Formats: sequence, structure tokens, C-alpha cells
Amino acid sequence: MGPLWQPCAVPPLPFVRRAATAGAVAGAGLATYAAWEARQYTLRRVTVPLLPAGHGPLRVLHLSDIHMTPDQRAKQEWLRGLADLRPDLVVNTGDNLAHMRAVPVVADALAALLDVPGVYVLGSNDYYSPGLRNPVRYLLPDTGDRNTTTPQLPWPDLKDRFDSAGWLDLTNGFAALTVGGTSLAFVGVDDPHLRYDDLDRVAGPADRTADVRLAVTHAPYLRVLDQFARDGYDAIIAGHTHGGQVCLPTLGGPGRALTTNCDLDRGRARGLHRHPATSAPGDEGSAWLHVSAGLGTNPYIRFRVACRPEATLLTLVAAS
Repeated sequence: MGPLWQPCAVPPLPFVRRAATAGAVAGAGLATYAAWEARQYTLRRVTVPLLPAGHGPLRVLHLSDIHMTPDQRAKQEWLRGLADLRPDLVVNTGDNLAHMRAVPVVADALAALLDVPGVYVLGSNDYYSPGLRNPVRYLLPDTGDRNTTTPQLPWPDLKDRFDSAGWLDLTNGFAALTVGGTSLAFVGVDDPHLRYDDLDRVAGPADRTADVRLAVTHAPYLRVLDQFARDGYDAIIAGHTHGGQVCLPTLGGPGRALTTNCDLDRGRARGLHRHPATSAPGDEGSAWLHVSAGLGTNPYIRFRVACRPEATLLTLVAAS
């Protein structure tokens, strides 16, 4: 009878060293690529059929999750160039800041766009300084803990810059604009990720006298999307998710998000969709949903994989 156990074969030391070296090289290569992709700023173009018949197209520039630091000069220059698109309206869904000295930098990069009619809400990273976090935590179940212990960023200064330029603050409130002969009614909430949203304050049927009704939020939590769709808003515009930021590459399409950092399903982490997800245009209590993958990252983890930073030019056209 042979022995009840056999010693495991130990790989030769040179093989172990080669495997470790190959793993290190592959890891370094992926990190280099991810850092490069985080700087490949991309303009997306999306058509949204929601205008009444007879109204000409409206060009809406959606900006989100800029996460600006003063040294990010390439991002600043790219943002300046967006003015060449000549949008009719700018919608900013928050998380503009990532540094105590970022407000004048953001204002300078957006200077020409601040001359365009605009609306905005703030996000958690407008309020609080970013911290160094383990990125794996984003893949774990949400514990409800939020970054509210780091120093506050100068968000009142950012708000003053936007307000003085004429952009409308939608923090738990309403606003109205007429752009290009089309009247727009807006609603917005403060950041749902921090539970700053006051849905009771903005509840109720959307203004049916307006040509278009748009809802704006930083984080696309389902409680917010459900209420806005139920109240009759034609489209909801959001950010926060970074599109997943580190995604699984796919063939011929966007990467597959591993997380949304909220309770939105991963299949709608970025891009144009419907809400509820199973609804169709014309269904009562439903709306278009556009989620931006955003332009930035936590400054301590400037990585993206299969999810390039983006701004989106939404062209609103007449619904068929």
C-alpha cells in the first residue's frame, strides 16, 4: 500500500521567477494603459427625440464629474475647446472640483461656456475633498458610509461663479428657460449619494405648459429617477457613475461596467436609456435617461479601462 499523501511538486525556482516577472510586466502595462486612457478626453454625440413637432433641434452640452485639479492642463484646454460646439444649453451634473484651488481653474476652463444658458447641480466631490481610497471598495456592497470627514472644498465660490454667469442652480428646486424658441422647465435635486436630495420639496407633476421638461441630478439613484419619471419629466440627466470607470472590454461596443457606485443597474452606467429600463417612448410614467461617464477620476486613482472620459453633446429633436 502506498502512502496516503504525496508531496506536491514545487515548480523550479527559475519558472517562479519568470512567472512573477511576467505578472509584474503585465500589471505595469495595464496600469500604464489605464493612466493613458484616463486622459483620452472624448466627445460623445447623442440624439434624443423628445421635442414637440415643429421645434428645431436644441444642442445641449452635458458636463459631469470633471474632478479638476490645477495641474490638469490638458483637461482644461480640452474643456475650453468645447465652446467651439456652440451649444444652446449647458447642463452640469456636478463633481467639478478635486482640489482646494480648483474653482478659478474650472471657471477659466468653462469661461466661454458660462456665456451660454446653463443649469447645474453639485455632487459630493464639490462639497468634500477627495481622499485616498482602496478602489476595490467600489466593487463591494455599499455600506452607506460617505466621505464627509475630509475638509470641505470651496463649493460656495464655485456656486457664486456659476450664479454670476447666469447659470441656474437646481439644488432641490425648479427653474425655467426659453432657448431657441423652445420653453424648458427644469427640476433638480442636491446630491442623492450623500442623501442631500429633498424629493418632497420637488414632488409634483411637471409643468405641462413648457415644451420640454428636464430633470437633473448628480447621482442616478432609483428613488430619484422613479419620482422624476412618474412626475412627467421628458428626460433625466445625471452623472456620478464614471461609466463604471474600470470596465470589462467588449467587442464593438462600450466596456461592461462592474459597478455604478449607486443602485442603478450596470447596464445603464452610461449613455442614453429609458427609465424604467423596460419602458418605451410614450409610456406613461417613463422618461429618457442620459448618464455621463464623466471627464475625471479621483485624483489619487487616475485610471480608466474601456471607459474613456467624456462630455456629451445631446441633440434634442422632434419626437416622431
